[in-house]
Amino acid sequence: MDKHTISIRVAEPSFDEGLVFARYLDEAAEGFFSFMLGRRALEIIAKTFMQPGNSYSFENVVFAEYDKVIAGMASVYSAEQHHGFSDQPLKQAAGGWSFRMMMMSLFCAPVLRALDKHADGDFYLQAIAIDKEFRGKGVGSVLMDFIEDQGRASEAKRLSLDVLASNEGARRLYERREMTIESQWPKHIIIPGLKLFRMTKNL
Repeated sequence: MDKHTISIRVAEPSFDEGLVFARYLDEAAEGFFSFMLGRRALEIIAKTFMQPGNSYSFENVVFAEYDKVIAGMASVYSAEQHHGFSDQPLKQAAGGWSFRMMMMSLFCAPVLRALDKHADGDFYLQAIAIDKEFRGKGVGSVLMDFIEDQGRASEAKRLSLDVLASNEGARRLYERREMTIESQWPKHIIIPGLKLFRMTKNL
């Protein structure tokens, strides 16, 4: 029987790794960043990734490798870290596209506000993505194990994340890991195709 190795490593602050992260991030968000930032979305996120102190920084990213080939990614940070993050690196990376970003941010403001709320003591999984060819090989489980261990090491009280209600596969995965739905957004206004579940798990 062939033996395969799954390992986790921290991201490096390079543009090339930033592009890999950006692709995974946009995939995990089901195209939201391409929608918000336009055709230069991956480049803008990659430049932001190279800077410290923001939500999309390399500091918050780990890659999963399957036989030394990148197979997945997770981006995670504590609520306390999030309080100190700046939007400036993203605005600088967007440059001339910052007007589009500003307009789209206004349009998407209700969603962004919902995603931006983190309870003190939470370890927030911003995004996790696995390449299709590596799904079902245990990569996601290894990443989730690593994230939970990292959260406990940081003395976080809970792991939290947001998932689209329509993403039933991801929801089932999180439920198998004993995560439960804490709240949903929006509560009253119906937006076609958009309902978010905040899921949590005590660590």
